[in-house]
Amino acid sequence: MVVSDLPERVARRSQVPWKVCFVKIHPSAIVSPDAQIGSHVEIGPFCVLEPGAIVGEGCVLYGHVTIKSGTTLGDRNRVFEGAVLGGYPQHVHMPDRPGNVLIGEGNTIRENVTIHRPLSEAETTVVGDHCLLMVGAHVAHDCKVGSNVIITNNAMLGGHVIVEDRAYVSGGVAVHQFCRIGTLAMVGGQSRVVKDVPPYVTVDGQSSYVVGLNQIGLRRAGYSPDQIRQLKQAYRVLYRSTLLWDDVLKKLATEFPEGPAAHLREFCANTRRGIIPERRMPPGATIKLCDESSQEAELRAKAG
Repeated sequence: MVVSDLPERVARRSQVPWKVCFVKIHPSAIVSPDAQIGSHVEIGPFCVLEPGAIVGEGCVLYGHVTIKSGTTLGDRNRVFEGAVLGGYPQHVHMPDRPGNVLIGEGNTIRENVTIHRPLSEAETTVVGDHCLLMVGAHVAHDCKVGSNVIITNNAMLGGHVIVEDRAYVSGGVAVHQFCRIGTLAMVGGQSRVVKDVPPYVTVDGQSSYVVGLNQIGLRRAGYSPDQIRQLKQAYRVLYRSTLLWDDVLKKLATEFPEGPAAHLREFCANTRRGIIPERRMPPGATIKLCDESSQEAELRAKAG
């Protein structure tokens, strides 16, 4: 993921003396003297910056924004009204010393977005570069969100969720804790994500099942026709072959040793929760029909 170099970038920047110049701070804002603010930052009305908060150059906080202790905001981010960055994790065992929140550069964080600190002091909740988090999106503790990710209105990421680069999470999506969403995956609105979403696929919002490749997203991302053709072949092996899981992974490794399909195999090989199944029934599958007579007898028994 692109976000892997964020800590190094922040460490390098922290070695340079902070120059608080050309900063506009509204008189109603509360800014701790222990907060670090880069140049050309605008802080709107009723914003709160707690001790230890770091705001990079060129950021704009539009109003009623709270940047809490332990939060580092990179350069050129725009944060809209009501957002709270770096809140304590929502957990029954509230840690006394939670980890930090690290947000990259060029992100747009819209109204009432919440991003929470990790449970452990040694961990970091990460959002990469050039992401768009729309109104009411929630990024829970210990999440890792890549770059160029779009999380739309009221989408919720549970704790320890990983979202890879260029993924799209639609409105009202609920992602279970410890799930992963692969690069360039498209998750439809109001989906219930309880297993890993493989890279490059589309999840239907109504059924919460995979319905094929995200071909529009792949073309927009600049993937060549040959790469998309390779992904189609790998998709058929993954979802439409009758092989056992270990054999599927072996076949993917043999036939697609490099390219986007190789990342698809690597992602699936490392799953712990399993991957979301396809909505279409695989070849050779059978549907077990219920015995109507036994069902009626059971209902009569339950009715007394």
